[in-house]
Amino acid sequence: MTSMTALNATGESIAREEAWGAHNYHPLDLVIAHAEGAWVTDVEGRRYLDCLSAYSAVNQGHCHPRILATLVEQASRVTLTSRAFRNEQLGAFCEELATLCGMEMVLPMNTGAEAVETAIKAARRWGYMRKNIPQDAATIIAFDNNFHGRTTTIVGFSSEPSYRAHFGPFAPGFVLVPFGDLAAVRAAMTSNTCAVLIEPIQCEAGVLIPPDGFLTDLAALCRERNVLLIADEIQTGLGRTGNMFACDHEGVQPDMYVLGKALSGGFYPVSAVVSSRDVLGVFGPGSHGSTFGGNPLGCAVARTALRVLDDEHLVERSAVLGAWLLAEVRTIQHPSIVAVRGRGLMVAIELSEQARPYCELLKERGVLCKETHDFVIRLSPPLVVREADLAWAVEQLRGVFND
Repeated sequence: MTSMTALNATGESIAREEAWGAHNYHPLDLVIAHAEGAWVTDVEGRRYLDCLSAYSAVNQGHCHPRILATLVEQASRVTLTSRAFRNEQLGAFCEELATLCGMEMVLPMNTGAEAVETAIKAARRWGYMRKNIPQDAATIIAFDNNFHGRTTTIVGFSSEPSYRAHFGPFAPGFVLVPFGDLAAVRAAMTSNTCAVLIEPIQCEAGVLIPPDGFLTDLAALCRERNVLLIADEIQTGLGRTGNMFACDHEGVQPDMYVLGKALSGGFYPVSAVVSSRDVLGVFGPGSHGSTFGGNPLGCAVARTALRVLDDEHLVERSAVLGAWLLAEVRTIQHPSIVAVRGRGLMVAIELSEQARPYCELLKERGVLCKETHDFVIRLSPPLVVREADLAWAVEQLRGVFND
């Protein structure tokens, strides 16, 4: 493809998307045509190091050959049965994921938002059936700056005005408290509180990490007050932070894990709520469901995606490479850098000015990342990234800030 033809292909693709697609995203202007490992290639043939990982959905790297082989093999046999019939992949998937989480039961869904909605339904039903909360009085505590998805229920308890604007009226039953403030959680708890919903690290808010010991103390408080602790590990789970789950950094076992994204290695939407029989046992036939949830294609893909994390020691790689990356980024000096924070292969650079121009400059240097909450550059490459590629990315960062 000649350079002019490639440029035309880029322009035509962007123009078509702008003309026919809803404008609910503001992507960087490149058109990706191929991806492998930690690298992507656009229609012009330019290669970029992916430092976003589809918001941690491709922890195993783009187009991992083992997951691809599973996808093709399963797709040639059976892709969808609905839950009206059983399939040979679902039971094995549930067993393997529950065992990984140290839990007893799995309720599979498709997207992360669906899984959060499922966790909310489970918590409320548990509150009524197990804790004897008066009907329709159950409350759930969540945190300022949360991001749990985009459904109307979920944005209804967001503290971000842009997520809520013109989408109301919203469902009641949620109480917001400051992130990392145990006293505020304690004060907000009542006899009608059925759950606390938390991201162990607030990713979309700018990789905000709670004070040391907070998760431990929060888990103890929930046990003391007979309240379920729900950990939304859709982005932080499955190796991203240098442990299998971000809760593991404090040895915390929540009552429910909410998982998605990397659960399928980026090949197919797969999410799940993982919990005890006491919690997920509140569901009976007809009380909840999904046509695609637990489908054989998704289950087969997820099983291989989980094996790849283990076989290739990607959690350990995230811990080692992440510590190196965080230390290197912290050596970059620039008056606009307010803070650098991170855990595992998730690093944030908070600025005193808009982050978007920096992301655009990094794109020109072959590094793809995305601003979050306007003032934060987030770096979260696939866990398969090579150290040499990370070192190169850091040099591009230095170049952008030096310029």
